[in-house]
Amino acid sequence: MKPQRHTWIDYARGIAIILVLYRHVFEGIKNAGISITEYKLIEHANILFFSFRMPLFFIVSGIFVVGSLQKRGFSSFVQTKARTILYPYFLWAVLQISLQLILSDYVNANRTWRSYAELFYAPRTIDQFWYLYALFNVSILYVLSLHFLRSKTLYNVIIGLLFFMISVYTYQVKINLGFVGDILHYYLFFAIGDALGSVIRNDNYRKYFERWQALLLFFVPFIVSQYYFLYTNLQHPAMNYDYVEYYQPFLFIIIALIGALYIIMISFFLQKHSLIKWLHLLGQHSLYIYVAHVLVLASVRIFITKVLGIYNVPILLATGILLGLLVPVILYKLASRLNMKWIFTLESSRKEKKYINVPSAK
Repeated sequence: MKPQRHTWIDYARGIAIILVLYRHVFEGIKNAGISITEYKLIEHANILFFSFRMPLFFIVSGIFVVGSLQKRGFSSFVQTKARTILYPYFLWAVLQISLQLILSDYVNANRTWRSYAELFYAPRTIDQFWYLYALFNVSILYVLSLHFLRSKTLYNVIIGLLFFMISVYTYQVKINLGFVGDILHYYLFFAIGDALGSVIRNDNYRKYFERWQALLLFFVPFIVSQYYFLYTNLQHPAMNYDYVEYYQPFLFIIIALIGALYIIMISFFLQKHSLIKWLHLLGQHSLYIYVAHVLVLASVRIFITKVLGIYNVPILLATGILLGLLVPVILYKLASRLNMKWIFTLESSRKEKKYINVPSAK
């Protein structure tokens, strides 16, 4: 019998990538000088999603890290991550910077030739691409600890918590660590994903994630935590809505975990009942959407505002999200047909089968 793909993880990635586009479209509208004062609900949703969106990405990535390492071996694991994460990071970031320099009169970004160098040490300055650089670095650092130090998952969670608190402290005292800060901030969530992996991948436990009763029960802490995150951050607007994350870090960790687990439970439920299959499709293409969507969003916003003269925020938001999702998928499908997948990835079709001993999650 042919093994089934873990479709729930694609559902989770599909949900996460929609939330990413929501934020980037909304922020693009704000940065373009378009008034959002009449749309507080839209802005509040943007703040809410920020509570768990990026931790979810790292948790989901951490869930399968041990299995991937056992399957590929350390060397092949690193090579695969370089081909599938680091390569599109540099390729698409260079492309985006170049276009932003050429079209500087029409885009929001303030680019200089220094921006190319910042890809190596300050990826946060290059729009959305910081995440790919952080994911690659966190993944490699994590498997280094597994492969060479034989560190157990619990130790990595403790180390991740220490890293997280260091990142919080450096933020508070205004020390910019560049890309190192992202590693420190998200290593914890990657380790938590690894710790949850043995439970989430176990068929005996999966039934609990799939039940609608569990979704209904978990809905209460999800809503309460989201309300607290929104309300508290709104009391500190000068912090750019980062107050809970950096001044109540332990609460933020709890809120992020509740949000991420709830999305994972929704994903299991959708997988069980084969619902909203287009969401699963988006998850399969989430990486390609991530690297290409900002260019699409900028083009859509410029066309709608400058050519059509439409400045309605809901229209800009809905159109931006829709085309920001669809166009990159179409581009990837077209590239595949033209034997040009190298535009998005250098992933090899060769399957390596190396097995090593990796400590179990204890």
